[in-house]
Amino acid sequence: MGLFQPDTDIFCHRDALREDYQPDEIVGRDEELQQYIAALQPVINGDQPANVFLYGKAGVGKTACTRYLLSELKSDAVEYGVDLTTIRTNCEDLSTSYQVAIQLINDLRGSENRLKPTGYPRRQVNEWLWDELDSIGGTIIIVFDEVDHIEDDSILYQIPRARANGNLKEAKVGIIGISNDFKFRESLSSKVQSSLCEKELQFPAYNANELRTILRQRADTAFYEDVVPREVIAKCAAFGARDAGDARQSLDLLMEAGDIAVEQDADQVTEAHVDEARAALERSRIVDGVAGLTQQGHLVLYALVMLHEEGKTPTRARAIQDRYKIVCDRAAVDSLVPRRMRDHLNELAMLGIASRVERNKGEVGGRYYEYSLDTNPDLLLEALDETVDMVGVTESIRKRRS
Repeated sequence: MGLFQPDTDIFCHRDALREDYQPDEIVGRDEELQQYIAALQPVINGDQPANVFLYGKAGVGKTACTRYLLSELKSDAVEYGVDLTTIRTNCEDLSTSYQVAIQLINDLRGSENRLKPTGYPRRQVNEWLWDELDSIGGTIIIVFDEVDHIEDDSILYQIPRARANGNLKEAKVGIIGISNDFKFRESLSSKVQSSLCEKELQFPAYNANELRTILRQRADTAFYEDVVPREVIAKCAAFGARDAGDARQSLDLLMEAGDIAVEQDADQVTEAHVDEARAALERSRIVDGVAGLTQQGHLVLYALVMLHEEGKTPTRARAIQDRYKIVCDRAAVDSLVPRRMRDHLNELAMLGIASRVERNKGEVGGRYYEYSLDTNPDLLLEALDETVDMVGVTESIRKRRS
């Protein structure tokens, strides 16, 4: 008998819990789906597509709903004789409109005549893009996922206006912009807001009931019958709702609990497996987050951990700056100016290691942010031990505790 054998007790289709799995039906997003369908309706009528802007936290169904509805739309377009093409571009590594245009041209051309990342006049690149879109013709929907990574928004204005400006003759192009950043819309120029945000949909965080529905749907496909009891679904959903209303987080938790059940040769996934899975995922998240920090990021984190252990958080950035300078002196490293130090604090908040809360004390006190640790300090100290211990802070904190 070989080392590897098919799982016949727990998982029957584990991939159903993955982010890229597309269920046959979207659950927990009825209201948003109805609004989205209405926004896409002009396409099936053969009219110019509306430009749609979706925003909400990660893991709340924006991309899943988009994939699902565009698949349905393409199917219906065939039935009603509408010539429809959809293009999806992830903007995570694209910071300029120029880069986005190059990426779109290369996506449209396929492997032939691909452009280099740089070296062409902007006007020429735009003309190539219009030529490629017109050569496809018909109705074209371009999905810009993580659209907030584009720092200059000219392409978000040019594409929706291309037909009116005479740049496109054969193609009717619409944009779907997807963003996790609630404030991205405010950063757009007014002319881009009026075009990109023609139809605007906000996806709120899932509540526990919605997460239970999603998890049950996926579990029925991913696991064998009677392997995942109701209380396990409820616990995974409760954790997800409490943390961020993030379906992705709840699904990852359920998958990790299933993996632990397989490891332990169990007949069912239990609540104890969920607890073990949560601890394992949290440890992994923290280790990965800390490992990805720069030396200065570690020093800022050390300063925040020290203040937390002394009971001095939440606190303002200037108090953290004072402690950070002391840590830098111990490490024989030059400290950063306050603005750069705050950039590292904000990175910690983005990683979920710290939290950042805005305070408003009115005309006298003004507006400012308070920072605090948002992670199990023991796990953080373990992760910091795995980095180069430049200042011996972890040891000094443990001595203070004992």
